[in-house]
Amino acid sequence: MKRLMLACLCPLALWAQPAPPAPEARPVPGDELRDSREVHLRHVKKLTGTGSNAEAYWSDDGQRIVFQSTRDGYPCDQLYTMNADGTDQKRVSTGKGRVTCGWFLPGGRGILYASTHGAAPDCPPAPPFTPGKYQWPVFQGFDLYIVPASGGEPRPFLPSPGYDAEATIAPNGKWLVFTSERGGDVDLWRADLDGRNLLRLTDGVGYDGGGVFSPDSKLIAWRTNYPKGEAATAKYRELLRQHLVEPMEMDIWVMNADGTGKRQVTKLPGAAFAPIFTPDGKGLVFATNHHDNQGRGRSFDLFRVNLDGTGLERITWTGLFNSFPHFSPDGRKLLWVSGRNPRGPRQFDVCVAEWIQ
Repeated sequence: MKRLMLACLCPLALWAQPAPPAPEARPVPGDELRDSREVHLRHVKKLTGTGSNAEAYWSDDGQRIVFQSTRDGYPCDQLYTMNADGTDQKRVSTGKGRVTCGWFLPGGRGILYASTHGAAPDCPPAPPFTPGKYQWPVFQGFDLYIVPASGGEPRPFLPSPGYDAEATIAPNGKWLVFTSERGGDVDLWRADLDGRNLLRLTDGVGYDGGGVFSPDSKLIAWRTNYPKGEAATAKYRELLRQHLVEPMEMDIWVMNADGTGKRQVTKLPGAAFAPIFTPDGKGLVFATNHHDNQGRGRSFDLFRVNLDGTGLERITWTGLFNSFPHFSPDGRKLLWVSGRNPRGPRQFDVCVAEWIQ
């Protein structure tokens, strides 16, 4: 998936290189895309078969999926939708700039997403790659937009200088949470769906992003990278002045929907990101590489954990990369992006499976 600049900031580029299946892989007859150790999944299917795909999320009726993909000759990710069975895949973004983090509005009346097309029509360049180091760009041209679900002319939403992206919507249909630099750091903000009552939720020095609401909309889970010590803090601030962050270590935190009651959930080596609440609201499923060479390896898998940090359990075992989990509204299916059975180097597909408690 290119040197992935999903500005919903996922660390694919450093680790997600083509690799043969693990020698201990145990495919299931009749369910060949599933490993026998993936006991919480059944009937794994790929919904995409072209391009490099990421960040797939359900509509609130479970009938449609929005996702980003590099395909059709576009040099950067564009926004696409498809039916829940993978049919009727079509582009709904402008085809200009870079797109990330699409999310259906309540009732499917539109899609909220982030794009750089308003700042510049070209694909923004990625920072140079340095072996052993990974820096994420905080693209200054990213702003939030709303586009009709069938495509059309996008309209700006809460425009602001700097980086605005990573927006998701609460199940209660009242709020969105998004990542923004409008306060001088990379923080989480909440607002009403009409743009009113803007509220800053985080204010610690460091990167806060990828916020998602619990099923009852009372909690928010997100990923963090807080520098430890004066030297690390100074480095973070200098990189941010260059519109970069370097989160080789991330953890998952949870807070109340008004920003109070912040507490750390994971304390794992490496990077933990892309959290989503389980259908019962009692746990989280997220992506992590902590199990691969103490967080220094390239393999990301999905894990489940209770909200108090106990009960860590591995969910996926197949493919070099598994991330961006999202449960269907009825809680019966899990949607995620996986590199299992790859079509080629850095080819990732949207997968779906029945979720078994």
